[in-house]
Amino acid sequence: MSPVRRATISDVAREAGTGKTSVSRYLNGETSVLSADLRSRIEAAIKRLDYRPNQMARGLKRGRNRLIGLLVADLTNPYTVGVARGVEAACHALGLMPLVCNAANEVEMERRYLQLMTTYRVEGVIVNALGVKEETLQPLGEGGTPAVLVDRSIEGLAADMVGLDNAEAVKLGMHHLIEHGFRDIRFIVQPYERISSRRWREAAFRAALEEARSTQTGQGEVGPALQGETVVLDLSDAEALARTHEALDRHLEEASKQGGRRVAYFAANGPVALSLALHLHARYGADWQERVALMSIDDSEWAELIGVTAIRQPTYAIGYRAVEFLHERIEGDVEPAREAMLPGELVVRRSTVWRDEN
Repeated sequence: MSPVRRATISDVAREAGTGKTSVSRYLNGETSVLSADLRSRIEAAIKRLDYRPNQMARGLKRGRNRLIGLLVADLTNPYTVGVARGVEAACHALGLMPLVCNAANEVEMERRYLQLMTTYRVEGVIVNALGVKEETLQPLGEGGTPAVLVDRSIEGLAADMVGLDNAEAVKLGMHHLIEHGFRDIRFIVQPYERISSRRWREAAFRAALEEARSTQTGQGEVGPALQGETVVLDLSDAEALARTHEALDRHLEEASKQGGRRVAYFAANGPVALSLALHLHARYGADWQERVALMSIDDSEWAELIGVTAIRQPTYAIGYRAVEFLHERIEGDVEPAREAMLPGELVVRRSTVWRDEN
């Protein structure tokens, strides 16, 4: 069976007994220049032929197609899913259509998708990617296509950015752990040299640690000194991951020998927290949380299931605000680059409020 041919604007014009220009004016809302009889004939012809305009083609002719690009590093990450939901809702409200591209944590794929977006003439792009560099986004900027960054900045690129207030989120988590008596805290993060949000979180951990130590010293507190360390957990390298897990095991064993103090692992994001939880469960069994308190930035569903304290990111609001920023740029806003750093919410669960019996 051959496919049914869809009616074209020429078919409508022929059916209505007029020219394509008159039909085009009718479709574009320029009905005041058409007679009542001609408007009626065009409307009837459209209905009889079940004509549906090609919105993409019409948009390109006017220089507007209402299409925006959303480039994400990992579509399977719950953080990304939450942001995408906010993007979708804002696009619906503002009459935009998102073109979603998942780079699957591949830097080369990010570059290829950005090139692809230029061929689709997207009106703007929202970027939450792994290794995009300023020169990669330059073709979009030179073409007048605005970009909004989510969660991370790109060195050398002046663009609007929306994300979590990382410094306050880490400080919130550290204050909670210290208030509940933890004096041995490990901040566990993926390699952070290339990813600005990871760098900010690691720096915030060190700052909060030093502030707490100064307070402890200044007030002359009696008790164990506050210990803290950054641990890098490379989820993309199986051998390096195993070595880090082994080092953490040694740390827990040493803590057990020194009076059984319970330590805290502060995971910089959900994937890190999940890796830790799976390893600790495999190593120590169902009671692993008696040895270590796990807290995470990102509140995944599994964290609620096993009672892990988390700092919940406002992912929906981040995605929605990113589209609002982008829409304002598309409509001609030329003010300097802006930031919207949104607060996280501390969700306290049993992992960090158990009392040591010793």
